[in-house]
Parts: sequence; structure tokens; C-alpha cells
Amino acid sequence: MRLWQMAPDWVPGQAKVSTWLYRVTLNLCVDIRRRKAPGRLSDIPEPEDGKASVADRLQDEARVDALQLALAQLPERQRQAVVLRHIEELPNPEIAGIMGISVEAVESLTARGKRSLTAILAGRREELGYDDDG
Repeated sequence: MRLWQMAPDWVPGQAKVSTWLYRVTLNLCVDIRRRKAPGRLSDIPEPEDGKASVADRLQDEARVDALQLALAQLPERQRQAVVLRHIEELPNPEIAGIMGISVEAVESLTARGKRSLTAILAGRREELGYDDDG
């Protein structure tokens, strides 16, 4: 019935019929919802957009910055091994080939680099949003 009443308002060429029908139907649904629960329409949460919150994005940026500063404090070979293994996610044999060293040396450099990073970042756990459990 509402569509029939609204038909004279549709202007050919201004909007597709399907778009106009959708809008009329949507408005009708909103009107019905308001009548059933006045003032409650605003209580319906906005749908999630799938993006991280601003606070989460700022926290992530702070973590990346802290990691970059900590990596800069490592000796060159440790930094290279850690970056190739844990950031670039290359396997140890491939890292060994890139660096011209043995797989055991890669494992040693990576382990020492990770220990150094842990020590450098230890006092910043709370600031960076890490609790003792994770």
C-alpha cells in the first residue's frame, strides 16, 4: 500500500526503480520499528566495519616503533638473522644461504637476538599493552 501511495513521488531517470523501491521499503521498516519501540532505534549498535579501533591501531604503531628501536640496538648480524627469521619468516636454511653461514649459526644468532630484544623491551610491557600472561 505504501508503494502505491508513494508512486507519484518517483521521478523516472532520477533513480532506478529498484533503488526507489528499496528506499521506500527501508523507510517503512524504520517507521514500524519506531512505532514498536519509540526511542529504541538508537540503541541498536552500528554494524562492525572489521577495522581495528583507533586505540588498537595506535597500540600497534607503538609496538612497531618500539620493535624498530630495539632492533636498531642489536648487532648487525643478530638483527639480520632475527628480521629474516621472524619478520620475513624465512626458514633457517634459506637464511644461512643469504648470510653465508651455517644453519647452527643462524639459530645461535636468532636466539641471542631474541634474548637481547626481550631484555631491551622488558621494561615496556605494560606501556605496549602486554600483560604478564601473553
